[in-house]
Amino acid sequence: MKHSRNALSAIFILFLIFSSGCSDSGNEPAAEAAKQGQAREIIYASSKDINDMNPHLYSGSMPAQGMIYESLVEKTEDGIKPLLAESWDISEDGMSYTFHLRHGVTFHDGSPFNAEAVKVNIDAVQANAERHAWIKLSTKIKEVRATDEYTVQLLLDEPYYPTLLELSMTRPYVFLSPKDFINGQTKDGVAGYDGTGPYRLADQKPEQYAVFEANESYWGGAPQVKRITAKVLPSGETTLLALQKGEVNFIFTDDRGADGVDVEAMQSLVDSGRYQLLRSKPMNTKMIAANSSSTGPVHERAVRLALWHAVDRETIAGQILHGAESPADSLFSGNVEYADIPLAKRGYDLKHAAELLEDAGWKLENGGETRVKNGRQLALKLYYDAASSSQKTEAELIQSAAKTIGMKLELIGEQSSSVAARRASGDYDLLFNQTWGLAYDPQSTVSAFTAESSYAHTTGGIEGVEELYAKIGQVTGTRDEEKRKALYKEILTTVHDEAVFIPITHGSMAVLAPNDLEGVAFKQTQFELPFELMHFK
Repeated sequence: MKHSRNALSAIFILFLIFSSGCSDSGNEPAAEAAKQGQAREIIYASSKDINDMNPHLYSGSMPAQGMIYESLVEKTEDGIKPLLAESWDISEDGMSYTFHLRHGVTFHDGSPFNAEAVKVNIDAVQANAERHAWIKLSTKIKEVRATDEYTVQLLLDEPYYPTLLELSMTRPYVFLSPKDFINGQTKDGVAGYDGTGPYRLADQKPEQYAVFEANESYWGGAPQVKRITAKVLPSGETTLLALQKGEVNFIFTDDRGADGVDVEAMQSLVDSGRYQLLRSKPMNTKMIAANSSSTGPVHERAVRLALWHAVDRETIAGQILHGAESPADSLFSGNVEYADIPLAKRGYDLKHAAELLEDAGWKLENGGETRVKNGRQLALKLYYDAASSSQKTEAELIQSAAKTIGMKLELIGEQSSSVAARRASGDYDLLFNQTWGLAYDPQSTVSAFTAESSYAHTTGGIEGVEELYAKIGQVTGTRDEEKRKALYKEILTTVHDEAVFIPITHGSMAVLAPNDLEGVAFKQTQFELPFELMHFK
């Protein structure tokens, strides 16, 4: 394991070495930029192609879509702020939102951004409402009205407090030039990718690269970095060849995933003085979802609590993940809205875990290694993403600790889609998962507690589940902020006490960039970066 990690470090260091020279391949975007004498560009490594950039569907690269398209409002650390809407009014009953749009904004193709453009875009999303059912706002919108050239009214069929939050997300409620629609719709494809954002898609070679150029007419002022390239770098010899040409000078971990980033290699580059490493506040939580609806041992709260105490979060965060993530004591980190509440701390404590099982009637008999109760062994299956080496290593550590308390864990690696299918069907005891992320939390993850396609099996077997679900139904409809806080506190305390979501680590977004690149910052999402704020010294 040590040798493979060292090899990865060497490869990753090569990957990030910055060269101001050009490639010797005339077809590569970096070579063309150098030949034309363009200003320095950002070239970031992407683990996959940008794919279809239709903002009303879900196959496109979210970092790329975040450069091209914009929403009416933006989620910031200080709350919801104006973006394409300069201001808005909310009716007293919470069922009408009136947006006053920014004047003088145009799409990349020169078309005007106005109330009619907003209406046809939202109508296009709603025309494919079944596809967007995961975002609850899509089930609440009753009508969109363009009341004058720069005023839009959004009518709901019931109050829904996350309306502005869900309008601020990377997709689907962002805006594409109506000229790019096909037969007035976007659900079956689009003819172009003209948004209002700070960059436009200038060139793309599928599975190789995508080039974004600054929108010189951007309403917020033309970006200083005039060119951004997303270069697809799969593993193997192709990657090494690309790395040695010095075509990459920027990486952010959410794009490549925690398993694709070697923390020690990043720190070596920072120590060289040529690079800077920045980390965001926690963006999500990695955890184990426990199926309380199961007829097996995991149905028991004591079993779930014992497993919670058998997770060595400090070792996972510090040694397996090399400090890239932090130990998590609860489902959401304290910087998530409504989640900064007092909850019982449960640390790594194998002695207490064994006592919990013993008190619940799970006994070690005749020198056996696995506890037994009523003739049944304390044996559980833990599913993980087979493509994630870190999940496998974490699972093995937890398996070893569980064995010492008399709990048998069978580890099963599957494709991530298969693990997700098990979550929806309820065919699992335990599985690795993560919260939806800062832009979506807590409201989307909490709403998923009741969803058959998500966590209904995780939560469905706990005591008082009907009351829990009733509170979840109330929390998104109330306009009373104090009542909302109280409901979230009760909801999060319940799932914490029942130990159905066993937290492991809080994940952050990391950026490694040239030391002379200024303005590097984070948004309130793990899927986008504000490239338009960046500039070289």
